[in-house]
Amino acid sequence: MSDSKIETLKTLVEKNPNNPLGRYGLANEYMKLEMYREAIEQIEAYLKLKDDQGAVYRILGEALLKLGKKQEAKEAYRKGIEAAERHGHPGMAAEFEDTLELID
Repeated sequence: MSDSKIETLKTLVEKNPNNPLGRYGLANEYMKLEMYREAIEQIEAYLKLKDDQGAVYRILGEALLKLGKKQEAKEAYRKGIEAAERHGHPGMAAEFEDTLELID
């Protein structure tokens, strides 16, 4: 998306740092722009605010892999499996298990 979308979301998060959806949206936009460190920062802040159902761990795992942090990515996917199972999303858990097998 455009810089204006990033700026809008940054403003939203600055006004309300405890808004998990703003942080999630900002993380997604950073991922689109390949700003992986910034995405990870937002995801970590998001996870302090909300018990995610699993999807945010996909973003976290992908960002960590892009930065070459395989062990941290594996841990993110493991936590994603736990979250997905806890919230009744077996398909997502299976997807994360498959991804874990592909990380060497």
